[in-house]
Amino acid sequence: MERKEEIIQAALMLASKNGIDNVSMSQIATQLGIKKPSLYNHFRSKDEIVKAMYDYLRTQAKEKLKIKDLDYGKLVKDKSLEEVLKLMVHNYCKMSTQSEMFSFYKIIYSTRTTNVVAAQIMCEETEKMILATKNLFYALQVHQKIFVKDIDQAAISFTMTIHSLIDYQLDRKSAGNKFNEDILDNYICWFSKEFGGKDEKNIDYTTGRYAGNPDPLGAAGHYHPDPRPQAGGGQSHQGYQGTIPRG
Repeated sequence: MERKEEIIQAALMLASKNGIDNVSMSQIATQLGIKKPSLYNHFRSKDEIVKAMYDYLRTQAKEKLKIKDLDYGKLVKDKSLEEVLKLMVHNYCKMSTQSEMFSFYKIIYSTRTTNVVAAQIMCEETEKMILATKNLFYALQVHQKIFVKDIDQAAISFTMTIHSLIDYQLDRKSAGNKFNEDILDNYICWFSKEFGGKDEKNIDYTTGRYAGNPDPLGAAGHYHPDPRPQAGGGQSHQGYQGTIPRG
């Protein structure tokens, strides 16, 4: 194990016991049996360690579960909307609840209202979920597996509902209360029935195309980037491009 990994693991262990706000660089150094100045050869601050911890643990969780980059076009081609959504949501849940990743999320969740770095990490994770879902939904739309007027808003709505249901399940589990283990699948089933069939009101009869993302393939059959700006400014995501990392 490299020194950076050792520092991350030591910080995670201390944060799990005491909370991230109560962990200092001195404590991390003591845990590792090294002098505090040695930490600064690898990380400039505790905040930098926490950010690195997020990237490292997320990557490790994906590797352990063998979650690799996906070609969304191939993924959705021979599956129903419900099958695709269940596969993606179940994979995300497995990654998020993988032992060390889950411990990290519990730490971050408990301090996100008071710790700027924790809040930034949660925002980044949510934005990754939204972007991945948008790219998936564009692929589903291209293959005529989903029919909605506004594909971007549908992706945001789906993502945030899944996000909230996962939080709700974890809160009930932490509180020792019973929870409906089928709640995610039930929502996906409902969503698929609502938006997985062709609906005449979603078709633009002046062009003969679906209203959400007109002519996603274009004359040459290439996938077009979405040129619309994101909320808050800046360039939007690049739409469906085929092989895209999950999250």
